[in-house]
Amino acid sequence: MNKTCRIINLQEEYSQLFKENISLLENGAPEQMNVLRAAAFDSFISKGIPSNKVEEYKYTNLQPYFKGTFDVAFSSDGAINNNSEKFHCGVPNLDTYNVFMINGWFAQQDELSTLPKGVIIGSIRDKAKEHPEIFEKYYNTNAPVDSDAMVAMNTAFAQDGAFVYIPKGVVVDKPIQLVNIMTGENDRLIFQRNLVIVEENAQVKMMLCDHTISPQKFVINNLTEVFANENSIFDAYNVQNQHNLTTQVSGMFVHQKKHSNILTNNLTLHSGVTRNNIRVTMDDERCESHVYGLYLSDKNQHVDNFTFIDHAKPNCESFELFKGVMDDSASGAFTGRVLVRPDAQQTNAYQSNNNLLLTENAKINSKPQLEIYADDVKCSHGATVGQLDDEAMFYLRARGINENEGRILLMFAFAYEVIEKIRVEPLKENIRSLVEKRFRGEFDKCDSCVVCGQQGSSVSCL
Repeated sequence: MNKTCRIINLQEEYSQLFKENISLLENGAPEQMNVLRAAAFDSFISKGIPSNKVEEYKYTNLQPYFKGTFDVAFSSDGAINNNSEKFHCGVPNLDTYNVFMINGWFAQQDELSTLPKGVIIGSIRDKAKEHPEIFEKYYNTNAPVDSDAMVAMNTAFAQDGAFVYIPKGVVVDKPIQLVNIMTGENDRLIFQRNLVIVEENAQVKMMLCDHTISPQKFVINNLTEVFANENSIFDAYNVQNQHNLTTQVSGMFVHQKKHSNILTNNLTLHSGVTRNNIRVTMDDERCESHVYGLYLSDKNQHVDNFTFIDHAKPNCESFELFKGVMDDSASGAFTGRVLVRPDAQQTNAYQSNNNLLLTENAKINSKPQLEIYADDVKCSHGATVGQLDDEAMFYLRARGINENEGRILLMFAFAYEVIEKIRVEPLKENIRSLVEKRFRGEFDKCDSCVVCGQQGSSVSCL
């Protein structure tokens, strides 16, 4: 059931929306989700949609984007399977388990019957009721509602999402591809909640692909909780390719146990307003985390990456690298906080943020931070903001490369380091190609998602 709401006064309108539709939200949802809604909503109302007066959101005022007239789907509709059938994998030689979400709702996929034994993938609403012992152990334990207003909002309004469970010792033979499709005849407000559990000695790679296939305004609040248990390996590649009327707040909260190894790579290739919240908690010894990101923006687009790496226990390592290329009047922000707690001796933590500004009107705010309370550590951080290297350009021009090709080569060389962190070879090759097209100005339509191309689309990037 779609509910059309007009949001003008943020606090009052969202309060009314929640109270009028709580029965629809709770209908068919697991008890654990419903139990948390009221407290989460109270926390959200007390904080409100973040403005730039909130320290952690000082570079992104979200309030204007959450105002307007939206359809909100409090139950799934008949468009789900029809829309998912329009998509196919567009990356050569990439074999994946495909999972489709339409406007925040899980779309049934028959091919999931071929998953390795014990692996569970499905709707979070359904699988939570089928496996309450797993769901109740993990859900909302790493994304407390008092940590962030957008976490509280998602927990209160969560519609549906993906449930992914990898049992002990299972190595998933090919990546799981979670495709988030936004579509509709009216502007939409979407709340999606994902839960990923990787048990001891298990391994899995996931690709999260965010894609719009209709030109309406979309406002999205997505949250993914990930639990990487002892000796597990988890990769997540979040590929964001949306038109300019999309506002997305995307959260990934990762909790690590002993000897786990995680990698996240946020690739923002096209968007309107994007806020990525990435939080990694190393809650045991010998954890290793790799947190990367690449953001390419032009026109009046805005990308804000906020990361928090929590070294809670000793003998852990973290490696963090974000790079951005800003053109036209685009703006961006990077805030990276690394916390080394008093007991976290023998910590190695490295953080870097590098940015290219291609015009005088492009802007970036960079705020790398180290907060260290232990004395036996190796930590470093740094940030750079600059333009294309004139000497390197002269070198290329002297060898017969024209100025435009030289600019493209230098920009690609700048982005290359983040692309090379992708550990799925066919995806890496496709990202290389799309980044080059973006730099050449050929990436003018959202008719080809990075990993899922829609056939025959004519949706233009507005």
